[in-house]
Amino acid sequence: MFPSVLIVDDEPSILKSLSGLLFDEGFEVQTATNGYEALKIIDAESPDLVLLDIWMPGIDGIETLKEIKNNNPYIQVIIISGHGTIETAVKATKLGAFDLIEKPLSIDKVIVAINNALNFRRLEEENRYLRKKTLEKHTITGNSPPVATLKKQIAVAAPTDAWVLITGENGTGKELVARTIHQLSSRADQPMIDVNCAAIPEELIESELFGHEKGAIAGASVKKVGKFELANKGTIFLDEIGDMSLKTQAKILRVLQEQQFQRVGGSRILSVDVRVIASSNKDLKDEIEKGSFREDIYYRLNVIPIDVPPLRNRLEDVPMLVETFLQECAIKDRGKSKTMAPEAVDLLCGYAWPGNVRELKNLIERLAIMVDKDIIDESDIPTPYNPACVEETGSIESQLLLIQHFKDAQKAFEREFIQRKLRQYNNDIAKTAAAVGIEKNYLNQLLKTYS
Repeated sequence: MFPSVLIVDDEPSILKSLSGLLFDEGFEVQTATNGYEALKIIDAESPDLVLLDIWMPGIDGIETLKEIKNNNPYIQVIIISGHGTIETAVKATKLGAFDLIEKPLSIDKVIVAINNALNFRRLEEENRYLRKKTLEKHTITGNSPPVATLKKQIAVAAPTDAWVLITGENGTGKELVARTIHQLSSRADQPMIDVNCAAIPEELIESELFGHEKGAIAGASVKKVGKFELANKGTIFLDEIGDMSLKTQAKILRVLQEQQFQRVGGSRILSVDVRVIASSNKDLKDEIEKGSFREDIYYRLNVIPIDVPPLRNRLEDVPMLVETFLQECAIKDRGKSKTMAPEAVDLLCGYAWPGNVRELKNLIERLAIMVDKDIIDESDIPTPYNPACVEETGSIESQLLLIQHFKDAQKAFEREFIQRKLRQYNNDIAKTAAAVGIEKNYLNQLLKTYS
């Protein structure tokens, strides 16, 4: 399908010559002699691009441009003018015109401008598609009342620039909530930078957050850009901020207050425009009372509080989560999607899930790998998720209960995994090795250690 171009000009000679040239170049061409006619064609045909004259009787090019962008923001518009001025170009650009070409028209310039505009439109469409896929990936799974409330809070908070404090137990999905808020915000086209506050050593926190100049710290052979600078115009996510030391809290207070900082070893004050989203698995009010968290930082971050419910408070979402995780496993491992029998799902719905959604996801991944059948049934669910389950003496689950050392547990799991995969591929060493992603010779060596 050829790109469609609408030419809008009150000079018949330009319409005739330009439409003929563009038709020869492979474009589908329509013409209009004024703004009103152009708007009617756009409503009916939705062309890919509009070449729009500025000076026309009735509704002029600027007013026509306004109407096009109000109702069809993704149509690219190139202004053509015999009396182009800087003021006109600036105004047209602010209103959304892609480019301005002066008369007399050079067909080469017109073709280049059209191709550039169409490429830009294609990139915009790809970005919209990728953003939609990202939103789908980061969608909070579930329809329970607590999740409905959570989704409503996200929908209200996301379009604003207000700072957000997300609280909840480990494994509930606080990072997922933060990413959803970012993707639904006006900053979605800019980066979201994660900072794991618990993982950065205190002696490196300034360098990580604010960057450093060359030679400012030991081993700093080049300048480093910090997390806040990387997040400029976007979002910075301070994950598990309750684990940040008091000394570190004091260092970031000025940045949170003024959004200004200096790189380590630098003298220039840098300004940033970032939205701050923070999370904590701790009760920060309790931490304030204990003297381990600053009250001024808490009230600066806690503009919009969002609490993520634990899985035990939304057990009706478990069936949907199970289905989602099984599909993800199939995509990840490029295999057939497995299903879970209703009786097995009922068992999972009766468990308290101290590890929350993360624990459920890990269990589903384990079952998707270890269960050879297409349907995971009640007998496949191990303890403690299946209280009635009587483990066979030689099963991997029983072995793990008796094993005390972590390395021994790894070996037991590895052995069971390999043996089940061998059964799946009828003891074909080559196929099994390819399926699990290891060399055939290495698999043979492993099997000798098991015998």
